[in-house]
This record gives sequence, C-alpha cells and structure tokens, in this order.
Amino acid sequence: MKKYIMKRVAISVVTLLVILLILFLMLEFMPGSPFNDEKLTETQRAILNAKYGLDQPLMARFFNYIRAMLSGDFGVSYTISKNTPITALLETRLPISLRIGGQAILIGTIIGLILGIIAAIKHNTIYDTITTFISVLGVSLPSYVFAMALIYFLGFRLKWFPLLYQMQAPVYSSIMPTISLCMFTIATVARFTRTEMLEVLGSDYMLLAESKGLNSFRLIFKHALRNALIPIITVLAPLVVGLMTGSLVIEKLFSIPGIGSLLVSAIQSNDYNVVVALTFIYSIMYIGIMLVVDILYGVIDPRIRLAKGNDHE
Repeated sequence: MKKYIMKRVAISVVTLLVILLILFLMLEFMPGSPFNDEKLTETQRAILNAKYGLDQPLMARFFNYIRAMLSGDFGVSYTISKNTPITALLETRLPISLRIGGQAILIGTIIGLILGIIAAIKHNTIYDTITTFISVLGVSLPSYVFAMALIYFLGFRLKWFPLLYQMQAPVYSSIMPTISLCMFTIATVARFTRTEMLEVLGSDYMLLAESKGLNSFRLIFKHALRNALIPIITVLAPLVVGLMTGSLVIEKLFSIPGIGSLLVSAIQSNDYNVVVALTFIYSIMYIGIMLVVDILYGVIDPRIRLAKGNDHE
C-alpha cells in the first residue's frame, strides 16, 4: 500500500508542475498587460514592470514564480486591490466558497446515495420513478434555475431566508445557495448509485450471498454498496472541486464574496498574480482530490492496487 501511495503522490507532483508550466505560458502570451491605464506613460509602465519583475527574462520569471508558489507567496494584486497581498484576499473569500461547496457536496452525496439505494432496492416501483424524475430534473436544470426559484418562493414570498448572503449570518444565509448547488450532486449520485446497485444486486455472487441467508442490511451495505462505490467516487471527484472552488453564477445571484467572482474580476482586469494564484489553488485541489480518489480505489478494492502495482513491475 505504501508503494502504491508513493507512486500516486509522485504522479500528482509531476502533473501539478506541468499544469503550472502550461498556465504560466498561457498567461505570458495572453494579449494585454496588467497596467492598461491610458494615463500611464511608457516610463511609468517600465517602472511598474521593473517593480514587479515583469521585465526579467521568461525563464527567470518562471522559476521565480515556482519558488514563490511553493513558499506560499502569491505576490500582491496589481489592479483589483493595488499592493494588497493576495493571501489577504483569499483569507476572506476562500473559506466562504469552501464552506458552501462542502455543505453542498456533503448534503448532495448523502441524499443521492439514499435515493439511489432506495431506487435500486425498490426497482420498478413508485420510489424508483420518483428517484428517476429527481435525477432527470437535477441534471437537466442548471443550478441558477433552482436558485431563482428559491429566491422567489422562500426568500421573497415566504421570507424564510435572506435574499442575499450576509456576513453576520453566514450559516443561515447560505442555506439557499447550498440547496441550489447540491441539486446537481443529488441527481448525479442518485443516478449512478441506482445504476451500479442494480448491476451489483443482479450479479451471480450477490445471488449466491443471498441464497446463503445473509441479512438484507449486511447484503446491501457491506457487499453491494461497496462494490458500487468506485464508479460513484469517480464521478463525484470533479464535482467536489467544482463546488468547493465556488460557483460563479450562484455567487453572483446571492452576492457571495467567494473566489469564483474574484477569478473573473482578475481575468477582466489582467491581474496576473491573482489569476496565477487561483489557478494554482484550483490545480492543487483537483490533483489532491484525484489523489484521494486513487487511494480510495486501493482501499475499497485491493485488486486495483495490486493490478496497478503489477503493471509497473
């Protein structure tokens, strides 16, 4: 297991470095400059480029960038909040996006698993039909449609929740955004759970276990669900990163000061340091989640760990 984990970690590190190189080169060759103010003279622009190290050779800028990123120094904002450390911008925004996204993932996964298991056990019944309807609805309608419906009915008409996010009431005002974001997760997890559970429950070894008199609870949760988890985890991994790094539309609708809106503002204003810092965070989170998924594969099904180990021998 240790050898398997070390290989996955090594692959993750190499992948991150490649991603950072590509992102750095893309930003370097993008048109425009972080100093697009027409009032600036060429001399003033040259001074600013020298101040922030933008006049150095390409390779020197790249290695300085790698060194700074690995030390946690993301630099300062060029235009969004001039000379403000980017870590200060992230300290207030990142926890909000992570918390709301984490809530959506947790609630969506639990509800989706429950619905999927019930639909598989009660196949071709009213419960199966309801789950299928919820899955189709959740996948078909964008999250902002649910958000606008919640804003109108629960916020405007019934006045149960505040229409906009409030820093003084973070949990209470994040209920509607969380529900809006978790609908797609509920639908996706329920659909895959139902499909995989039906396939596992109809397999020969499950029929054999049932004939041996194993109780239903142990049969479903210890055997059937465990064998169905790998495809579910695979489809869930990208959803985790997407939700925990902020949904721009939901953040705009509820005026949530998260990192999604910060990224768009940084791109529009050519604030390169902020863009690079956020893409670095996105890459770290995505690669980290995929590393966890790889390790979970080996824990859930040791055959995967052994097969991958044999492939490299």
